[in-house]
Amino acid sequence: MQFRDLKQQYQVLKKEIDEAMIKVATDCNFIIGEQVAQLEKELAEYVGVKHCVTCANGTDALSIAMMVWDIKEGDAVFVPDFTFFSSGEIVSHCGATPVFVDVDKDTFNIDCSSLEEAIKKVTAEGKLTPKAVVAVDLFGLPADFIKLRPIADKYGLLILEDGAQGFGGEINGKKACSFGDIATTSFFPAKPLGCYGDGGALFTDDDELAALMESIRVHGKGTMKYDNVRIGLNSRLDTIQAAILSVKLKAFKEYEVEAVNKAAEKYTAILQDVVKTPVVPEGFYSSWAQYTIQLSDMKTRERLQSALKEQGIPSMVYYPKPMHMQKAFGYGEDYKFECSNTVKLCNTVLSLPMHPYLTDEDIEKVAHSLKICL
Repeated sequence: MQFRDLKQQYQVLKKEIDEAMIKVATDCNFIIGEQVAQLEKELAEYVGVKHCVTCANGTDALSIAMMVWDIKEGDAVFVPDFTFFSSGEIVSHCGATPVFVDVDKDTFNIDCSSLEEAIKKVTAEGKLTPKAVVAVDLFGLPADFIKLRPIADKYGLLILEDGAQGFGGEINGKKACSFGDIATTSFFPAKPLGCYGDGGALFTDDDELAALMESIRVHGKGTMKYDNVRIGLNSRLDTIQAAILSVKLKAFKEYEVEAVNKAAEKYTAILQDVVKTPVVPEGFYSSWAQYTIQLSDMKTRERLQSALKEQGIPSMVYYPKPMHMQKAFGYGEDYKFECSNTVKLCNTVLSLPMHPYLTDEDIEKVAHSLKICL
């Protein structure tokens, strides 16, 4: 059994993907070929924003957003404590200070009460200037932008929607990657919409910001690539990845998101009285990057994960360590902001196999094995 079955997906889409890759090789348009612009148009239309600017990977997308906003030393950027490293790394990389805040124990996304408390504390201390919030759409579920936007507006903060895992999710029919002042996603192969290597994208309705993004991704170019008007990056999406993504986006829209939601419903129907299953609030729709359960403690998780492995069932822990405990950030045990939900989640979460090609038999096998092993 595969944790995320990219091999099966390829077999289903093989003819179209092979044709798309061969066309790129035949035309030899490897860098910024016509497929890149076409993909950007398709992605912007799907998300419902004016502009999509692709780049080399999801981390670069986040970094470009920081550069566009001129986030720098002395600025504070608020980041969920329970997320992948890059969500905070990009803040430190531009010289600013990441302030990690707790998450909701049910949705895994940023807790707005914890966020507001942290904003007030940082403002009162007067050492840093609050500038932005990185709102992560974790495990496929959009962050609670209904509550988050008024808080950001109240304190004059920009919202960067990190939709690396949330692409395809919705709130009241509005698509993920349309909620932030800038939004980003990742096309890492295991993401809801993944390519065959690295890739990323930024989304915005702002014409000026989009122009800056396009400049920064090609060495800060001006009127041409040898006219460099700012310091930028070398961060272009390969044409072959764009061609692959266009094929996969069609399948994603037509049936893959619906398929993972049906799989999640089946998991929950079987497991809801056995373990704590994921929560999707009313009006929200997940793209199920992960199906993540919560167990009682770390020892139970270790025992269960080992037992599942013996039966050929893969599982993963996302994430085993809070961001504020990552050595790179230099905070440690005496971190001054309350993040107890994150600490508990890091000890108790376990992600089960989840992808659009998961069969009913696979789901029943995983669920039945989990019941027996607990």
